[in-house]
Amino acid sequence: MSGYELHVGDCVEWLRGIEDASVDLVVTDPAYESLEKHRAIGTTTRLTADWFPIFGNERLADLLAELYRVLKQDTHCYVFCDQETMHVLHRLIEDDVVFAAPRRHPFRWWKFLVWEKTRATKHEDEDEAGPSAGMGYHYRAAHECVVFLEKGKRKLRNLGTCDVLRAPRVRGGYPTEKPVDVLATLVGQSSEPGELVIDPFLGSGSAGEAAMLLGRRFAGCDVTQRSVDLAGQRLYQKYATDPGRVLTSRRPPAQGSLFG
Repeated sequence: MSGYELHVGDCVEWLRGIEDASVDLVVTDPAYESLEKHRAIGTTTRLTADWFPIFGNERLADLLAELYRVLKQDTHCYVFCDQETMHVLHRLIEDDVVFAAPRRHPFRWWKFLVWEKTRATKHEDEDEAGPSAGMGYHYRAAHECVVFLEKGKRKLRNLGTCDVLRAPRVRGGYPTEKPVDVLATLVGQSSEPGELVIDPFLGSGSAGEAAMLLGRRFAGCDVTQRSVDLAGQRLYQKYATDPGRVLTSRRPPAQGSLFG
C-alpha cells in the first residue's frame, strides 16, 4: 500500500504529534544554519531569494530526540548536510556518551556518505561526467554529506553499495533539491515496500517521490506553504492519487480515573 500525507508547520512540532515507534525510515535535508554563511557572502546563487527559514543548530538536539522517538526499533535515519553541520550532529550524539547525560537520542553513528554532484553530461575526453562545482570560493563544494544513523540494528539490503553516491545536481527547480536517484538508493537500502518514510523538511518533495516510486508510504512536513504546494503538485502529477492517511497521531496520556 502506498500513499502520502503532507503538512505545513514547524518540523519539531509536527514530529511531536506522531505516535512513538511508528516510522520505518527518515530521509531528510534540514535547512542547516551554515547555509546562511554562504548566502551572506554571496557564495551561492541558489539561495538569494527568501525560499525558507534557516533551522538553527540550537534546535538540532530536539530534532534528533523526536526523530529517534518516532522511529521504530531497528531502523535508519539519513540526514543531508554540509561538513560543518555534520560535525555539530556528531558532537550532539557523542556528547551523550562522553558526559553521561540522559540519552535523548541514542542513535548509533555509523558513518557519513557522500553525494558527489556530477555534471549532467561528460566532456569528450572523459569516461564519465566529472564533478560540478557548487557553493564557496575556496575549493568549491562538489559534494554533500549524508549522515547515516541507526536505531537498534537493521541490515542494509545491498552490502555492496559504496559510500559515494554520484548523481547530477537538480537545476532549475527548488534551490536545495536532491536527486531522486540518490534518495531512492537510501530508501531502497533501508526500507521495504509498504513501510513508512518521512521527511520533516519536505522541500519540493523529492524524498516523497523516491519513496512512492519504490512503493513506500510517505509523510512530509515543511514550514512554508509554498513547499507543501509544490510537493503536493509533484506527487499528484507523478502518481495521480489523492493523499491518503499514512500516519497515526500521537496518543495523549491516559487520564487517570477520578475515583481510583
